[in-house]
Amino acid sequence: MRPFLLSLFTLSLAACASSSLPPADPQQAWVELATQQPSHTISASRLDGQRLSDGRFFQVSPGAHELDVRFQYERMGGGGGMEPSGSPGSVTCYLRVRYDGFAAGQRYRLEARPLAAKAQAWLYGEQRQVLARGEVLRCGPY
Repeated sequence: MRPFLLSLFTLSLAACASSSLPPADPQQAWVELATQQPSHTISASRLDGQRLSDGRFFQVSPGAHELDVRFQYERMGGGGGMEPSGSPGSVTCYLRVRYDGFAAGQRYRLEARPLAAKAQAWLYGEQRQVLARGEVLRCGPY
């Protein structure tokens, strides 16, 4: 049974690795998503209020856009927090970033980080300049 599970796990990893990102459209702006820790996850949720089918990135037309992301991380409980037992708990935050100046052919980076039981996010330009700060819509153990 163990070799079967190992094979299944290996195949699932290979399937994930083979689903590469589409090529960037030079007429659009490309927004990659990033976190500081490999154990944290971030995914694109909505673009201008519309749900996205691929949560790995945003590709947007030039101009103003509203980007919503789902950011998830583990935090230690205790101290009257969301997990009073002291065991680790998963926190999911929904964040929104608005930016008016997306330019065709440019690459941007949206980064999220935990902050206590909340989160923070920034949109960076190609030269690592901060272009916009994210707004926390909600956070919780969902």
